[in-house]
Amino acid sequence: MKTIDAIRARRAVKHFDASHVMTAEEVNKILSLAVLSPTAFNIQNWRFLVVEDADLRKKIREVAWDQSQVTDTSLFIVLCADLKAWEKEPGRYWANGPKEVQEFMLPAIDKYYRGKEQVQRDEAMRSCGIVAQTIMLAATALGYASCPMDGFDFEKVAQLIHLPDDHVIAMFVAIGKGTKEAWSRPGQLSLDDVVVKNRFGL
Repeated sequence: MKTIDAIRARRAVKHFDASHVMTAEEVNKILSLAVLSPTAFNIQNWRFLVVEDADLRKKIREVAWDQSQVTDTSLFIVLCADLKAWEKEPGRYWANGPKEVQEFMLPAIDKYYRGKEQVQRDEAMRSCGIVAQTIMLAATALGYASCPMDGFDFEKVAQLIHLPDDHVIAMFVAIGKGTKEAWSRPGQLSLDDVVVKNRFGL
């Protein structure tokens, strides 16, 4: 499927075939494409918590407004980010880069993030938003439906998955075989409503 077609075809689907099982190769393909997503300084701060345990999925569903996507999708990802990825062996992010690039990048990473908690969180959310779209487009290209989700109790889910203190949850991404078409698009704003040129106001 062409990228433009995948963008147009991707919709947030709510109903899935709970009996469908994705192959390991399909799951690996989606995740392998996901890690090609860009991140600032190449710190790759996303973490994909793939929930396979049926009992854990049921518990997560209980704190996610009883949404069936949690239990019925073939691939259920709690998309997280490591807020401290920037300081955890940062040399590995540029291990294959030229020496002069490494010498520039490693101090720059430290300077950009150290002591800036809000910057760390903002960057994590940007990275997760980008990778979530990559995951959903990859799923669409493979013939699967998907649903990005944030309707859940973040604190309770964090407890259920034993989220480390230096990580945050961005959203869920649910992927599987859809059983119902998504609603028709309810209405996209015109480009005139969303495109601003040069600056806001006079």
